[in-house]
Amino acid sequence: MEEDDIYNILDDIQPQIVISALRGNFASQIQAHQHIIEYLLNHKCKLFFLSSANVFDAYSKYPSYENDKTLSESIYGRLKIRIENMLLRLPKEKASILRVPMVFGNTSVRVKDIKNSILNNEPIDVFPNLVMNVTNDDKLTQQIHYLINRNKSGIFHLGSTDLVHHEDFIKEIIDRIGTFNPIYKRNYTTNNERYLAVLPKTNKLPKNLQFGYQDIIDHHLII
Repeated sequence: MEEDDIYNILDDIQPQIVISALRGNFASQIQAHQHIIEYLLNHKCKLFFLSSANVFDAYSKYPSYENDKTLSESIYGRLKIRIENMLLRLPKEKASILRVPMVFGNTSVRVKDIKNSILNNEPIDVFPNLVMNVTNDDKLTQQIHYLINRNKSGIFHLGSTDLVHHEDFIKEIIDRIGTFNPIYKRNYTTNNERYLAVLPKTNKLPKNLQFGYQDIIDHHLII
């Protein structure tokens, strides 16, 4: 991404669908998406862009829905907003914005870090006042598969339909991993409950693609 021009790759492959889940240098990400947009405008092609709940991280009192105004205090959230705004200027059928909450799963970085902390007897960070929704790689790919097959466009919030406190969720994950007495480091960014959750309201998926946070624990975090 930092050394090559993505336009040349797209020109060689001639894709009908592009799924962007890029991470890395922020300036390079912006340039890459500018070139993807240039390609979209000149070809029969559509972009599915994985955004983040962090586009709303300046709003902490409520969960966020698809048509809510974005506002972020984090550099990461502002990056996602900038790319979203670029895509919102495209014809609607050219791009979909997929906002995702925290992603878990057996091979996810978050769960690996938890396991390593347990093994090394290191403290595990929890945020008792953070209210969130969650997803995992399996659920997310099923939902994206549906959106591609049905040629859906717009903004979609792809997470559990219910909310959970970060500390409670992490403790339940650890209970599934095994019988341990981990060290918890409780982080309080505020004395009040703080929401970082993206819930669907206008663009709901079919019932078979909706799930609760307990599904993520029950079916995808059993070791």
